[in-house]
Amino acid sequence: MQRRHFLQSSALAAFAPEKPAAEWRYYGGDQHATRYSPLAQINRSNIRKLDVAWVHHSAASNSRYRGSVECTPLVVDGVMYIVGAALRVQALDAATGRLLWTWEPPGVSGGGRRASGVSRGMVYHQGLLYAPIQSRIWCLDAKTGKVVDSFGEGGAIDVEKDVDRDMTGLSLQSTTPGAVYKDLLIITTRTEEGPKPAAPGHIRAYDLRTGKRRWIFHTIPHPGEFGYETWSPDAWKKTGGANCWGGLTVDERRGMVFVSTGSPTWDFYGGDRVGMNLFGNSILALNAETGKRIWHFQTVHHDLWDYDIPCQPTLVTMTHKGRKVDVVAQVSKTGWVYLFERATGKPIYPIEERPVPPSEIPGEKAWPTQPFPTAPPPFSRQGIRKEDLRPEVREQLKDYQLGPIFTPPGRRESVAMPGYHGGGLWGGASFDPESEWLYVNHNEIPWSTAIVDAPKDAGYPYQFTGYNRNHDDNSHPVITPPWGMISAIDLKNATIKWQVPHGEFKKLSAKGMKRTGTYIRGGNIATKGGVLFAGGTLDSTFRAYDAKNGEVLWEKYMGGGTFATPSTYEAGGRQFVVVPVSDDLNPEEPAEPGPYKIGDFVAFAVNG
Repeated sequence: MQRRHFLQSSALAAFAPEKPAAEWRYYGGDQHATRYSPLAQINRSNIRKLDVAWVHHSAASNSRYRGSVECTPLVVDGVMYIVGAALRVQALDAATGRLLWTWEPPGVSGGGRRASGVSRGMVYHQGLLYAPIQSRIWCLDAKTGKVVDSFGEGGAIDVEKDVDRDMTGLSLQSTTPGAVYKDLLIITTRTEEGPKPAAPGHIRAYDLRTGKRRWIFHTIPHPGEFGYETWSPDAWKKTGGANCWGGLTVDERRGMVFVSTGSPTWDFYGGDRVGMNLFGNSILALNAETGKRIWHFQTVHHDLWDYDIPCQPTLVTMTHKGRKVDVVAQVSKTGWVYLFERATGKPIYPIEERPVPPSEIPGEKAWPTQPFPTAPPPFSRQGIRKEDLRPEVREQLKDYQLGPIFTPPGRRESVAMPGYHGGGLWGGASFDPESEWLYVNHNEIPWSTAIVDAPKDAGYPYQFTGYNRNHDDNSHPVITPPWGMISAIDLKNATIKWQVPHGEFKKLSAKGMKRTGTYIRGGNIATKGGVLFAGGTLDSTFRAYDAKNGEVLWEKYMGGGTFATPSTYEAGGRQFVVVPVSDDLNPEEPAEPGPYKIGDFVAFAVNG
């Protein structure tokens, strides 16, 4: 039965079908990752009537699961597909939340208190699901949840294989769904970040039916390949990272896949990878059928700040100089939106190479310039001065190194702003095609680290003091608020239309410091109804905003973090918005008991 299903699927259409308005078929809402829904049943006029329609508890009955559930649910033909607590894959009736089937991934325990990792969603294609679970991508029959044994090895791709590199002692995982083009599944991977050796993040495509590798693009080029000279000669054998972990995007009409890559390893020292390090920190346009490079742009040369490009490129059509242009809009940790003509890679607005500070670490050769987009303006604060610190913590940080963006880490604790989690993070952006506004959740929190000598037998010269999120004794960030924001960016006019704090600390609100914003995990979605939905804050609250001005229209306390990008769809004649509930990550104000448990998927709809 399973093999017959695959044979039927082999007559694949040239392009995947257009997303019906009622569905959420893709991780990013559509193949272009716009995270926009043309549904308008939920709108500004009735949003205050939004209430819980159904709740599904994804954890096993004996589970004491504690962890982050970051899955954006897919909805196809009235069925919802989720990766829930402990990485259990389930299908639900999208109108009622009734459980249809459950698949337990082998080797993942669902009964303990420790997290099993995250999976931010799946790929659906012609009755099949491709589920990234730890180091494998499984193929399941969407009707039954059964493994399709004829795919890969026993129904799965092992992402640690077919890497063109000795993987002894190295590891790779896949936490974010890839994308489909014709009969290819193009995948994403997450690597280790150092200072120990790490695997490379090469981009790969697999046959949808057999699971056999069809092409590979070396993000750390091999000898003879374009970009090889931008690394130390043996980097292709030893250096890791330069991986796509936040997702990729497909332009089916042009036959192009757009890939955003992270930093090379190690994050904070590059003396063993001298050069610009293509294709780390790059936007790549590849031929989706062959994997050949069409164009690229590197947003950070020789990264020393963990400034990954952390999310899918968003493919938009915007007005520029009086004409419609197909564009790649890339949100970044650095606080910029980079805009390029989709076919050619030509910047929509000039991007200037400007001098940046050198490194003080022996052996390090920081790149002397970095690219600075001239428009739109940065949505996040960049660089940090003493005046940016709250007065009560200035003494605490008096010996820290402060400076402009791209100040390299040194022997003293060095503060980076934006921090190592942005600016933008893996939630990416949503785009309203009518207004041509891009909406971004972003962090406004500095992080720091210092470079210290490694032990003599470590095998590498330096290590670091950690990924340190700078805060006061009450766990509040040291910089003046806001600490988490949503920004609306008018792409047509290259301006920021509004910015509002996202989230609050109740203890500070009680003292008069309201709407400071908090650290954010996860993205937002936009709708034709003029409503923007976003969670991800530390105050365990899911919110709806007016897309025109950022006004909070509705909010619901969840009792746990909503650390996933939500999705919206129509089923049974009603529009729903759904988001999962995660563990609480707020050390200063632990979540009060709420109506929902960790692992719950909560669907909302308008009553009356």
